[in-house]
Amino acid sequence: MINQFLKDKPSKLFLGFAAFFVANALIAECIGGKIFSLEEVFGFAPANLTLFGQSGLSFTLTCGVLLWPFEFVITDIVNEFFGPKAVKRISLTTIILIGYAFLMFYLSIKTPAASFWLSTGTRNGIPNMQRAFSGIFGQGMWIILGSLVAFLVSQFVDVYVFHKIKRRTGNKMIWLRSTGSTLVSQLVDSYIVLIIAFKIGNNWSWPQVLAIGMMNYIYKFVVAIILTPVIVWVEKWIENYVGHETAHKMKLQAMGELADAFENIPTAG
Repeated sequence: MINQFLKDKPSKLFLGFAAFFVANALIAECIGGKIFSLEEVFGFAPANLTLFGQSGLSFTLTCGVLLWPFEFVITDIVNEFFGPKAVKRISLTTIILIGYAFLMFYLSIKTPAASFWLSTGTRNGIPNMQRAFSGIFGQGMWIILGSLVAFLVSQFVDVYVFHKIKRRTGNKMIWLRSTGSTLVSQLVDSYIVLIIAFKIGNNWSWPQVLAIGMMNYIYKFVVAIILTPVIVWVEKWIENYVGHETAHKMKLQAMGELADAFENIPTAG
């Protein structure tokens, strides 16, 4: 049974995409506590924009945003070749595993530390390892809740918009449905996490939420456009990998137009 699974190219593709999707999301959550200046990365002066009455705005982002765009690339590729049920399955799996990871982080923080370990980072400028560990892995409950809800809702929005566009475009213009669905879902993602984590959790004003959310979305918008050629390239690579006939049937099955698409396809190693 397992040998047949491992010889089937579509199955191996889905396994690889699912593994990358989960790992990428977990890494993004872990590194999301670090804030960086996008302008400083490129040696530019702060943008100092004014939006919704909020002045001095710049592109100050969490390191998690470096990885999240790849989640939406994988979402669109899985959507294209495996369908919305597959996207929902890996999205729910990811949510469960992220929740599990946060639980383990919490338990690790609460586990009493060995006394000798506390000062082992002193020579590196870390006077208390327990505080450093807690600072890195300990995130507020509102932020955790906001990120999980935003991720799940934005994934479902991405699936919905993607297939709405695909119903009109068929198998043509993958760049349009991929980029279009990502732009919509990223707008949803940007504001849900801010509303839950900072409006409800930290009593931000609405102008603050709107302004910071728009700055985050501008970054995501630009990245989505930049990554569009990557999606087109991955689609062509998959078609060459599994064969054009198999790829065509995968797309039809993903749209629910050919329920028995794989019944007569021979497996290949």
